[in-house]
Amino acid sequence: MRYLDKALLQSLVLFMVSFAPMDAQTVDGHSSAGSAPNVVQLQQMIDRGHATDVLKQLDDMAAQHPAPPGVNRLRGLALYSQGHYPEADAAFANALQQDSHDEESIQMRGLTLFRLGRPTEAIPMLEQARGRTAQSKVDPNYVLALCYLDTRRYDDARHAFAFQYGFAPDSASAYLLAARMMLRREYVPVAQEFARKALELDSQLPLAHALLGEVALAGEHLDDAIAEFEKERIRNPLDGGVYDRLGDAYTRKGDYEKAQQALQQALLLEPNSTGPYILLGKVLLKRQDPVDAAMYLERAEKMDPANYMTHNLLGQAYRALGRADDASREMQLTQKTQSAAEPKLDQAH
Repeated sequence: MRYLDKALLQSLVLFMVSFAPMDAQTVDGHSSAGSAPNVVQLQQMIDRGHATDVLKQLDDMAAQHPAPPGVNRLRGLALYSQGHYPEADAAFANALQQDSHDEESIQMRGLTLFRLGRPTEAIPMLEQARGRTAQSKVDPNYVLALCYLDTRRYDDARHAFAFQYGFAPDSASAYLLAARMMLRREYVPVAQEFARKALELDSQLPLAHALLGEVALAGEHLDDAIAEFEKERIRNPLDGGVYDRLGDAYTRKGDYEKAQQALQQALLLEPNSTGPYILLGKVLLKRQDPVDAAMYLERAEKMDPANYMTHNLLGQAYRALGRADDASREMQLTQKTQSAAEPKLDQAH
């Protein structure tokens, strides 16, 4: 579940390194008159992936007396874009020594420290950035909230998430939102506590029981999970995701008949979601029905060919049908897609 956050962080980074529109006089970061690129043009070059070229030019600019303002910030941005976080942190620190009010350097240093696994140090930077969101390129509250989580400041995390979404900090919605984010980061006991608090504040809050069901499912408390999902189904009968999770719980419990029924209901409500197709394929294999299993899994494969679980189950279905070549192909695809899905070292935070 942590890598969902990493994907979100990656989107955040792309926003953070987006810059002003290109000057009409420039092409690929160089002026039409052939003069050396200025600070704005160098920012544009970083945005286009030319960080190495920018770093070379920044070395020349740093040797000037006085050095043009913004050189250290640009160095930090270039190094950050290359994944050189310790060096980027040093550059942003130098930028802030020169100008303690450099808002972009404050924000980017906070993000860099988080990427370095130093949330305690990142928090003051991100708190400063939060107070200046009117001029920031992106709301830093999400990363700040993650830092609070990683330092066990759960109520502060709730407040930061609530601020980002415009909820009252002590409202039922704020508690449920924080519980969702905590579950993604695998803070399961606190997620359960916050979801229950949300229900205390608003007993009819949508998706609160669903979240409690997911918490129970994460702990393999299957009867509790089923009970929570059933409560959610009554309150929220048109949410296909609830039937999908209910089908998952029944599958884990070994009640394949009820699992199949719930998953087919999920498909009627969410025909474009791959999850129910994959789970149905798994359930039908358990029920010794490889023909129908293959049908659902082939549909899932067309919708998302990069899902290694689909290929694995489809290989099992083909093997049961005596289609050895197809089964071998799917198993090879399983290994290939699983390897591609494995987290890389630069996703450590």
